[in-house]
Amino acid sequence: MAVATFDFSDHVVLVTGGTKGLGRGIANAFAAAGATIAVAARSNVDDLPPEWVFAGADLRDGDAAAGMVDLVIEQAGRIDWVINNAGGSPPADTATVSPRFSQRIIELNLLSAMHVSQRANHYMQIGEGGSIVNISSVTALRPAPTTAAYGAATAGLLNYTQTAGQEWAPKVRVNSVTAGLIRTEQSELHYGGAETMALIESAIPMQRMARPSDIASMCMFLASSSAGYLTGANIVVDGGGDTPAFLRNRDD
Repeated sequence: MAVATFDFSDHVVLVTGGTKGLGRGIANAFAAAGATIAVAARSNVDDLPPEWVFAGADLRDGDAAAGMVDLVIEQAGRIDWVINNAGGSPPADTATVSPRFSQRIIELNLLSAMHVSQRANHYMQIGEGGSIVNISSVTALRPAPTTAAYGAATAGLLNYTQTAGQEWAPKVRVNSVTAGLIRTEQSELHYGGAETMALIESAIPMQRMARPSDIASMCMFLASSSAGYLTGANIVVDGGGDTPAFLRNRDD
C-alpha cells in the first residue's frame, strides 16, 4: 500500500526506536519524502543508510536523552519533527510482576518520550518551531491484561500529549497516534504464528493488522503543514478496533 505523498525536503526528523520494526518503517517513509533522518536507539544495526544520523542512547535516562537530542542538532543542524516511537513491553502477570520491571516499562514508554520532547522543544522554541508526534497504543484506551504498566504508561503519554500540546503551542505542536495491532517482521513470533495471526485479523473490521506505512502516513500528516491547526490531538489508527465478541461468527 502506498504511503501518502509529502515533500519533506530540507527538513530533519528524529525517530526514536527507529532502527527496526515500526520505527524503521516510519523513518523509511519520511526518507522517501525527502527528509533528513536521525534515529535514536540503544544499539545500532548494520543496515542503516549511510546518510542517516544514528544517535545511541538509553532514552530512559533523562541526561542521556537530552544528550542524544544535542548530538542530532550538532550533526544535522536542526530538528523539525520528532516521532517518539521507542517503547514496548513483554507480558507479565500483574499480580506478581516486580516493582523494577514496572518501573523500567514506565520509563521506556512514558518518561523517554517526555525527556526527548522536552529537549527537542527547547531547540524548536528558539528556532523555527516544529512538531512532535507521540506513538501510543490502544492499550491506553482499554484494559491491558499482562501489560498493566505498559497500558498505564501509554495512557499517561496521551495526557502528556494534551498538556504539552497546550503549553508549547503555537510554535510547537504535540499530537499522538494511538496504534492498533501492527504487522512487522516479528509479529508472528509475538502473536503466536500465522494461524493465530489470521484469527486476530479476522476480528478487526478492516480484516488486517496495520502496516507500518499506515502509522507512518498519519505521522507524516501530523508533522506536515496540513495539520497546522492540530495540537494536543490523539488520532486512533486501529482499523476500526476489535469486533465485539458477541458479534463474531454470527450468520444473521
